[in-house]
Amino acid sequence: MPTSEALLPSVTLRPIDSIPSDAPVRHVDQLDERALEQFLALRSGTSIDPGEASLEAGEVIVFTDYYRVERD
Repeated sequence: MPTSEALLPSVTLRPIDSIPSDAPVRHVDQLDERALEQFLALRSGTSIDPGEASLEAGEVIVFTDYYRVERD
């Protein structure tokens, strides 16, 4: 049976309007170099290896908008 890309683990960013009260928050200038590169890659639509992601599921990154990190 062929493996679908949709079944592979992934890390995504989802724009949100408000920050959940229990969400960890980092401003983009608080990200280390690796996390910043990953954030910018995800924001531009490039995928990153979930095993090497320094962004945690559920955390919110504040940039020009709020982005929630999600892992499937």
